[in-house]
Amino acid sequence: MASNPMLSRRAFVGAGFAAAAAFGALPAAALNTDQARALIDKVVAEVNAVISSGKSEKQMYPAFEQVFVRYADVPTIARSALGVAARSASPAQMTAFTKAFQGYISRKYGRRFREFIGGKIEVNDARPLKSYSEVISTAYLKGESPFEVRWHVSDKAGKSLFFNIIIEGVNMLASERTEIGAMLDKRRGDVDALIEDLKRV
Repeated sequence: MASNPMLSRRAFVGAGFAAAAAFGALPAAALNTDQARALIDKVVAEVNAVISSGKSEKQMYPAFEQVFVRYADVPTIARSALGVAARSASPAQMTAFTKAFQGYISRKYGRRFREFIGGKIEVNDARPLKSYSEVISTAYLKGESPFEVRWHVSDKAGKSLFFNIIIEGVNMLASERTEIGAMLDKRRGDVDALIEDLKRV
């Protein structure tokens, strides 16, 4: 599989939740900005805690996956990542794909976290944006200039969850959707084969 240019040192932010997922505008319920900011404050605190825990990369993977599952709208993310194929996938396939995808994302971006040890993310502000809230944060990595990370949060799923991450204007999730689409194309549209391969990546 070709390397994804988004998987630079700055891709650490997506770690495991990269995926959060609105590739373009997704319908979302209105959300109080204070609630949105409180959610991302929790996400950032837990991510920073995992990074500074001293655990090995492999030990970090399940921790990041737990953060993703707890604070991201995973079903929406998975369906968005799978794209058009999600329309014809069976409920059982979507359940299996969602589980495989969340593990894949956690491992994929978790491998980059060693480079972020000693860094941090800080939440700065929140604002209403269309029918959802945007939380603005700054990421600090050793040896690099600080850069902006924007989180999109809604309560469409019945509680506050993030569904997208924008890093310096680049939609990481759109990039992830493109990559999943390419992986599916290589498997001639076989969703079951994609699921099994994602478990091993």
